[in-house]
Amino acid sequence: MESQEMQWLLKEKYNGEKNAAFFADCKRLALGEPLGYVIGFTPFLDCKIWLDSHPLIPRPETEFWTEQCIHSFKSSNTLSLGFQDRSLRVLDLCAGSGCIGIAFANAFPTARVEFSEIDAKHIPTIKKNITENNIHPEQTKVHHTSLFTGITGKFDLILSNPPYIDEQNSRAEVSVVDHEPHIALFGGKAGLETIRDIINSAKEYLAPGGQLWLEHEPEQIVKIAAMAERNNLTSANYKDQYGVDRFTVIQ
Repeated sequence: MESQEMQWLLKEKYNGEKNAAFFADCKRLALGEPLGYVIGFTPFLDCKIWLDSHPLIPRPETEFWTEQCIHSFKSSNTLSLGFQDRSLRVLDLCAGSGCIGIAFANAFPTARVEFSEIDAKHIPTIKKNITENNIHPEQTKVHHTSLFTGITGKFDLILSNPPYIDEQNSRAEVSVVDHEPHIALFGGKAGLETIRDIINSAKEYLAPGGQLWLEHEPEQIVKIAAMAERNNLTSANYKDQYGVDRFTVIQ
């Protein structure tokens, strides 16, 4: 019997036609390669995200909080704070495939969205995803850099799914560790090194009233709140769709 992953592969990549390439891909699945890499893309909100360079595969939890952020910035309460579609400036930090920034650019067609990614091989993937999702090229800018290095100006929103897994206390599945980029998964000591660098620099890059949306492990909440407080920033933690403390909004 075909697994659910095999059925999805057959439908999405082969239009229901079983051929030699399909069975070869089934072997890749059987050896533990993630479905997203085998198919070559994954859905993310209303976008199709290509994974040509094997960036971190977008997770449902990330999709959840990105959607929450989009809804928040479309709400009348948020707009009354002075944010307008035409003036939004957004930074997708640790961009990987660019899924977060692309979803935001798709939802706010006149916003200015920039992407910061340290791994050079993912830059063409981000650019492909911009093109394939019909995002106007003048709406975006892609930086091959480490976090904020070389980034200029202030942002209304900084959105980040940084490396935050503690390698000594990892819940990551074997297939994830074997196939997905470690630089996008593991965040150093306690999984907090990249998060600390982001929070320590965020105030310099946030516009007045701007927000940093940050994904993390539930065990990291207290330390993240303390980091924000040390930088004279406020923070609020929120749960994902599974009831797990998954992201924090800092402003």
